Amino acid sequence: MKDKIVLIIGAGPGLGSSLAQKFSQSGYHVFASRRERNKKDLQNLAKGINKKGFKCTPYPMDARNEVEIQELFKTAAKQGKIECVIFNIGANVFFPISKTTSRVFKKVWEMATFAGFLTGKEAAKYMLKNKKGTIIFTGATASMRGSSGFSAFASAKFGLRAVAQSMARELGPKGIHVAHTVIDGAIDHPWIKENFPDIYKLKKKDGILKPDEIAQVYLDLHHQKKSVWTHEIDLRPYMEKF
Repeated sequence: MKDKIVLIIGAGPGLGSSLAQKFSQSGYHVFASRRERNKKDLQNLAKGINKKGFKCTPYPMDARNEVEIQELFKTAAKQGKIECVIFNIGANVFFPISKTTSRVFKKVWEMATFAGFLTGKEAAKYMLKNKKGTIIFTGATASMRGSSGFSAFASAKFGLRAVAQSMARELGPKGIHVAHTVIDGAIDHPWIKENFPDIYKLKKKDGILKPDEIAQVYLDLHHQKKSVWTHEIDLRPYMEKF
């Protein structure tokens, strides 16, 4: 029997790794993707999952490159049916508007919006043939509002949300579930621990988002029945102001 395939674009530390572990433990063959420079970390993630008897294939690539995205899908499709695709690239940067270069603005857009479009487009091609599948885009607080110093990041996340909305309206009636998550708050992640130690301390009080628990929500979204599909869901700790 062929495998049930889940693609995770942006399988970094924190949520990306938790998603890979959660879906693999639920019986899916996970193709985990990150940029080439993170190849070693990606291989270690897959190695740890495979040692436990589950399936994870590391696939380093640049999600901004259409050919590389296409090759990822082709490779994964040879192993089975692509049932779920998760676009989880962050691209979070802080720059005052006067110091936001055109290069920074363009690069953040390429990572968060353009790469999301390429991923969604390719996922739709495969899922339309099967008349089923789930596509999940990871958003952020910046998907909903722009904040001081986040013009590049917010505009890119706004764009990704628009891609998700358009896809949901187009593909939903054809049997494909498109969801957008708003991750509203700090995540238990090495970057948060290093740069915001005071916020990270809230972990002991469940005051920051836990990757494994977010991953469970993603799995639940994938398993939702057609009669109760969620398009957008916001996740935040009980202590977070909004």
